[in-house]
Amino acid sequence: MKHILYFAITIVPFLSAAQEQRIDNFIVKENLTQNGKIAIVAVDSAEVADESIDGTFLFSMNGLQQSLQFHQGVAVPSQKIDGSIFVFLKHKNQDNSTGRLYFIHKKDNSLNPYKINGLLLLIIPALMLLIAYVFKRMLLTLIILGLIYGYFSFSKGLAFSQILESAFQILKNLF
Repeated sequence: MKHILYFAITIVPFLSAAQEQRIDNFIVKENLTQNGKIAIVAVDSAEVADESIDGTFLFSMNGLQQSLQFHQGVAVPSQKIDGSIFVFLKHKNQDNSTGRLYFIHKKDNSLNPYKINGLLLLIIPALMLLIAYVFKRMLLTLIILGLIYGYFSFSKGLAFSQILESAFQILKNLF
């Protein structure tokens, strides 16, 4: 019995595992000292600061790897921001990676981070191309209709006033 107790006491520390610290989500804020630096805050899924995060974590800022030291869920990169800039931050865990795109607007001595949805950067140009395509097709249709009207107007005696009068007659007959 004594040997089983000693065996259990020696094996228990090996079976117990420490809770792994990991950053699954983060946000960017202005550093509290307003020294031209941003603060990366580890948050949970409800975007509430996770103050249990302490240690060094590897982040990629605009493609450059940097180790950030987190204290109570907050880390401050060493780079000072001189002007407005786009910043893409990425952190990779063992399971997944999290990336965020921010526009940091610098005005006077304050920094205002704005989160940008990456999908909008694809949707907005696609919509602009679609509108341009539809406008091009509509413009082409108007040019063709104008040429047809010009042909009938000059060679067959059709006038614009006659087209409008015919359209009004059709509308009167409908009602």
